[in-house]
Amino acid sequence: MRWMRLRGLLLANLALFALFLIGVLLTGHAHENDELTEHGQPTQTLVQYAGSSSFGETVFENWESEFLQMGMYVLLTVFLVQKGSAESRPIDEPAPQDEDPRDHRNDRDAPWPVRHGSELLLKLYENSLAIAFGICFLLSIWLHAVTGAGAYSEDQQLHGGQAVSTWQYLGTSQFWFESFQNWQSEFLAVAAIVGGSIYLRQRSSSQSKPVHAPNSQTGG
Repeated sequence: MRWMRLRGLLLANLALFALFLIGVLLTGHAHENDELTEHGQPTQTLVQYAGSSSFGETVFENWESEFLQMGMYVLLTVFLVQKGSAESRPIDEPAPQDEDPRDHRNDRDAPWPVRHGSELLLKLYENSLAIAFGICFLLSIWLHAVTGAGAYSEDQQLHGGQAVSTWQYLGTSQFWFESFQNWQSEFLAVAAIVGGSIYLRQRSSSQSKPVHAPNSQTGG
């Protein structure tokens, strides 16, 4: 139980992710079969739908926006501050994150790349969070394009049109409409937490300032 308690935040989010992904699968399957029935086409089994372009597009277009949001947020918080926000670095004060890891090569508990890594490995490691989100974003946007092209082609063929390639689909308004409608909501959510944490509090949350802290206090 202690093992689970020490990892509760990650485990809870993974469990909720799995729960909602199953919800997308089940409701998407029902919706897809309604569409197929409407056009006089044979319905799909749940397994067939899980491997379909329609399901892949639904999932990956959302992953794409999430990884973009988190990657950009990591990078923006390196360079920008917001007075009074719990999500901001302190203003005109050094932050622990600014310390040069090269000064901590002898720290016994420092990660392996800090203690033993080459200069190149350490350079990659000290930017690894943004790099990882960037790779996940690029992979997600490509999978969105691949599966979206399949779903778009199926829809076109149902209406007497022609199939398109992945590259052709990238040039359609539908691809960018799907992307932009998700991207705008992600950055609205970030702006809400950045601005909201200036004036609002949540006791015991690491994303909030202490309840008694003045609105001008910057950083958690």
